[in-house]
Amino acid sequence: MLSSFRIVSFIEGLSYLVLLFIAMPIKYIGENPYPVKIVGMTHGVLFIVFAIALFFAMNRLNWNKVFGFQLFIYSLIPFGAFLIEKKVKERN
Repeated sequence: MLSSFRIVSFIEGLSYLVLLFIAMPIKYIGENPYPVKIVGMTHGVLFIVFAIALFFAMNRLNWNKVFGFQLFIYSLIPFGAFLIEKKVKERN
């Protein structure tokens, strides 16, 4: 379960970085909104998968709600996936 959560967390974090640092500049500098539509939708789906994976990891690995909330907040910031990885490694 932990390895699945870590993989989902990494992919979701990577999609967030692609959205922010590749798709958004293409939209606003290159005046092409298409990449944001594709990457944005992909990231949205991955974020939902991340939230579900976090819920299951919290239940199966007996993480408390504070730790789960902390990981969720980290997922909202750029490069937060690396913080999540660090915290999960420290915890287990």
